[in-house]
Amino acid sequence: MSSLTLAVRDTNTMLRRNLLHARRYPSLTLNLLLTPVMLLLLFVYIFGDVMSAGIGGAGADRSAYIAYIVPGLLLLTIGSTVVGTAVSVSNDMTEGIIARFRTMAIHRSSVLVGHVVGSVLQSVLSVVVVGAVGVAIGFRSTDATVLEWLAAFGLLVLFSAALTWIAVGMGLISPNAEAASNNALPMVLLPMLSSAFIPVETMPGWFRPIAEYQPFTPAIETLRGLLLGTEIGHNGWLAVGWSVGLVVLGYFWSTAKFAQDPR
Repeated sequence: MSSLTLAVRDTNTMLRRNLLHARRYPSLTLNLLLTPVMLLLLFVYIFGDVMSAGIGGAGADRSAYIAYIVPGLLLLTIGSTVVGTAVSVSNDMTEGIIARFRTMAIHRSSVLVGHVVGSVLQSVLSVVVVGAVGVAIGFRSTDATVLEWLAAFGLLVLFSAALTWIAVGMGLISPNAEAASNNALPMVLLPMLSSAFIPVETMPGWFRPIAEYQPFTPAIETLRGLLLGTEIGHNGWLAVGWSVGLVVLGYFWSTAKFAQDPR
């Protein structure tokens, strides 16, 4: 078989392994999924009326804030899910299975690619679950065409791949699962410091650069534009640029670290 055929075969094997682990030990995925779901319910039912009035003006009802917050929560869901990827990679590195893989006739990159593909699939499934909760409590897309829905789905997959590669690198440099979870914590904190919950223009002037110059805000604004018909502007190109840049950075960082001698 050709090198490409071997790589695809071994990657498929590693993907099945990671999905089997996720099925056997669902508690980590469920715990990470609960964070965006609880935030969604908290902000909608506890703060929804007040936040809607602030965003839509006097007389706005809770539905205005549901429409605003769901796109941001979908991106936060991806950030929460990839924390589990960092933990899983760190466990593989510290429990000896990687050392055994190194002695076997398998394509070396398939170990990492299997983690990435498995994590992207879990992220997409998690986004579907959180999106379904959003629809159940009143979220509705406004005049989105089929092309815009496809573009929104493509953005979610690309952004998920970007964060996953970074999470893989964080897992590789972590000495244990606890450290991996802590190292990946910015994946959850950054969307909270973005435009996910309130518009950037309502933030204090000294804080706005933190929200503006990070990957989550342009991705959230692009997703809002695709699903709700709001202005996208330059955010679309920024979202794609951030995603592609993080994929490249995460890939070369992870493969370089993985190629080093095992710890």
